[in-house]
Amino acid sequence: MEKRALGIYVHIPFCVRKCEYCDFVSMVGTPDEQAYYIRVLKKDIRGFEALSNLYQVQTVFFGGGTPSVLEVAQLERIMEQLREQYEFAEDAEISIECNPGTLTEEKLAKYRAMGFNRLSLGLQSVHDEELAVLGRIHSYNDFLTSYRLARKAGFTNINVDLISALPGQSVDSWRETLEKVAELNPEHISAYSLSIEEGTPFYEKYSGAQGRALLPKEKDERAMYHYTKEFLETKGYHRYEVSNYAKDGKECRHNLVYWTGGEYVGFGLGASSYLGGKRFSNPKEKQAYWEYARNAYNTYRTLPSQSEKNAMEEFMFLGLRMSRGISTKEFEERFHVPFQQVYGDPVRKMVMQGMLEEDGDILRFTDRGVDVSNHLLVEFLL
Repeated sequence: MEKRALGIYVHIPFCVRKCEYCDFVSMVGTPDEQAYYIRVLKKDIRGFEALSNLYQVQTVFFGGGTPSVLEVAQLERIMEQLREQYEFAEDAEISIECNPGTLTEEKLAKYRAMGFNRLSLGLQSVHDEELAVLGRIHSYNDFLTSYRLARKAGFTNINVDLISALPGQSVDSWRETLEKVAELNPEHISAYSLSIEEGTPFYEKYSGAQGRALLPKEKDERAMYHYTKEFLETKGYHRYEVSNYAKDGKECRHNLVYWTGGEYVGFGLGASSYLGGKRFSNPKEKQAYWEYARNAYNTYRTLPSQSEKNAMEEFMFLGLRMSRGISTKEFEERFHVPFQQVYGDPVRKMVMQGMLEEDGDILRFTDRGVDVSNHLLVEFLL
């Protein structure tokens, strides 16, 4: 029996310090807390051993938090558990998120020996004053040191994370960030617009009228977004998803699993999965996760499969995030119903408005549509 493709996400919630804008499941952990978490995480992974013969692992992504704050030996134990349990494709993409200031030459050499072949470095800005506003622990020079060490260690697939629309940021300072990063020629650039999330220190500072006045105006935020696409195209990067740009063939394969409806399993605090037609997430609170991990697989087995309505909605939401768009033919093959019968009305309206464009059986947002995509996607709720 041919094995199915699988993506694996491993969540490492620990950071040196939690950034003020961050609403991810992350925390500062003591060495004892980190050691205990690794033991629970391995239990979580072992719980799904019954499914391992059905899948071949195509992608692995260690995210956080800051996975690179862990001791190398701790990461090795997790990787050993995964490789013992699953068959890995020869060309599997294996990524790890790292923060500048947490890497050494020795660490990077051991990451390579473990099988990591893609790094994602969280820079955010080349301006130290903007990094300080975000609460980042590193400077731009720290990033440059980490980037050069990664190249020296043999990493040929590096992503750099950036954030625009920061408090006090100008269009010119964003341009300088993009230009300096592009000079380094990473294979991939993720350029996100700052989101002020409830429950974060940034929400307290910037959600009110006075705080919002410190953020870039909407016209400047849009100018940053458009400049990103236009400039990066001149440097050989194509936008393949709303916020992601890559050199040819260097798209993040793990993220494509999410956006194309592929199967993936998430291990760790708050990690999400889409497996066997079921969508589920681990608890975000530590004590609840400790309890859950003991019986995660049996809990998964009792879950109902995703409804067809939800599956159709996700097909549209996730697929239209990508520049290549969605295939109406694929929709009909997957759901056995005419596409026009389900989504004909909103599609016709958006095509007439110049928000969507049709290319054979492919449907994608225009540049105008991408600008307001969050509002347009509501039209695909059933």
